[in-house]
Amino acid sequence: MRQTFDETTDPSFGAKHLPLLRAEMAKHGLDGFLIPHEDEHQNEYLPDANERLAWATGFTGSAGAAVVFQDRASMFTDGRYTVQVKAQTDPALFERRDLTEVAAYLETAAKGAVIGYDPRLHSPDALVAFKAAAQKAGAALKPVDVNPLDLAWSADRPAQPTAPVVPHEDVYSGESHASKRARIGKAVAEAGADAVVLTAPMSIAWLFNVRGGDVIRSPLPIGQAILAADGKARLFLDPAKVTNALPGWLGDDVRIKATEQLADALDGLAGQRVMIDPSLSSAWYFDRLEAAGATVVRAMDPCAIPRAAKNAVEIEGSRQAHIRDGAALSRFLHWVDTVVQETLPNEREVVEALERFREETGALKDLSFDTIAGAGPNGALPHYKPVGATIRNVEKGSLLLVDGGGQYLDGTTDVTRTMAVGEPTADQRHKFTLVLKAHIAMATIRFPAGTSGMALDAIARAPMWAAGLDYDHGTGHGVGSYLGVHEGPQRIAKWGTAQPLLEGMILSNEPGYYREGHWGIRIETLQVVTPAVVPEGGERPMHGFEQLTFAPIDRKLIAVDLLTPDERDYVDAYHAETLAKVGPLVDGEVRAWLEGACAPL
Repeated sequence: MRQTFDETTDPSFGAKHLPLLRAEMAKHGLDGFLIPHEDEHQNEYLPDANERLAWATGFTGSAGAAVVFQDRASMFTDGRYTVQVKAQTDPALFERRDLTEVAAYLETAAKGAVIGYDPRLHSPDALVAFKAAAQKAGAALKPVDVNPLDLAWSADRPAQPTAPVVPHEDVYSGESHASKRARIGKAVAEAGADAVVLTAPMSIAWLFNVRGGDVIRSPLPIGQAILAADGKARLFLDPAKVTNALPGWLGDDVRIKATEQLADALDGLAGQRVMIDPSLSSAWYFDRLEAAGATVVRAMDPCAIPRAAKNAVEIEGSRQAHIRDGAALSRFLHWVDTVVQETLPNEREVVEALERFREETGALKDLSFDTIAGAGPNGALPHYKPVGATIRNVEKGSLLLVDGGGQYLDGTTDVTRTMAVGEPTADQRHKFTLVLKAHIAMATIRFPAGTSGMALDAIARAPMWAAGLDYDHGTGHGVGSYLGVHEGPQRIAKWGTAQPLLEGMILSNEPGYYREGHWGIRIETLQVVTPAVVPEGGERPMHGFEQLTFAPIDRKLIAVDLLTPDERDYVDAYHAETLAKVGPLVDGEVRAWLEGACAPL
């Protein structure tokens, strides 16, 4: 029976699977082995066939790693998964550490050892720190041709996905793939390269105007491409994914090749200057190109910025997707404010209700991620999902945090609302209003061209910092256009990237507050960077944000006296726009409820 992986994966996986892995490590002369979460395409969300870390440890979070020695093992995760990793891994088998400590751990734990790694699973950038740590430890970091974990897992490993690759029409993309290939090819030539190797599923989907279903909750095809500077390309796909419509859609300038032909194609780039992104593509590609005699040009994926900076058609599509999604959300919020208050369902029933309302739009292709619904203490876990024994019933006097989104042909949505169940306490209203103030600060900010999200992050946190509060996740992540709900390189966070926020980039705005063991609060909308214009009386052009998400914010949780006049005006204007845009899509009791929910403060 083949395995699948979800949040119910249990700690027994380590006891079952580590002996199998260690036996294969011994056959290959390895004292230790590195297991990243990422797969061959550096995906955040993985097909079951690529859930190597989950198979070895039981941990199913989207950020983690493990180092397995013959006599011990360590599990590394970030702060989002502190509770989950405890539930899913056996403390007798795995020492638990922070994800930032992998290299430091190798310095002390790998003395004189031979540590194996699969070069298909690690980017060159990630390997730099590991190689330096191994050198300090007097250890050997050894690439393997065949992954010992894959050999140990051979008996019941799921098959690689073969979802069909289908056209994504220009009416949604706003630009033909021929035009995209021409301008990306021009960028490759301007960078002094003859060709670029693309391995990121988002870039494959965007460049060729195709979508697939190989990655959970994202319409992504797994494949690779080689694009020449003249705009002609070779697209490498499993033949089982190639639909009858695909060759005609791609045309004569794109040749479809089987994945097995990729290695030989890379060898054929000998003598050429080949661009490839060291943060997105695995070390195997670099090793193969260098061995073939190609000159590797390390540079950002040339599709990344054009994909992130949406065109007018994509932005309008996102607006329409969010209005449609906002109607589904309004029906859901009405249900929470009426039915839930009396029946007090469990979190799983809450998730199913929201998903049902989205499905009733008739346009939903998939969720954009598994819905988060945290009642009471579970709401204090930012990435909590209601499964198994953790499921709670909604309780009077507490808060319900729900975070979900949809994949529509014209856009991707992601929204969080926190709702009172029963009468909220003064403390709940106080904390909610501080989060709201933070949210408004980011929604209304203006900033000059060249400003990064890292520079903006503190502006959102300022109202919370003033009260001695903070949250341990970013303020905003990029979002794709019927692509991944997490899209780089744009983000708003304390850490990370100096990438400027550019016109057309879509980002979330999601400050929060989490009181462990009690409840959590998050308010999230998506917003798009507007063109830079000189404000009245100003001297320099300034970008801002246009709101895309429209759904009521729970007025019962707002302590109006904590808001400034400008903040009150913002909430009233946001609710008025919500009613104007979403109101025509709902009727009856929901319409009447929406009018009250969007009434001025």
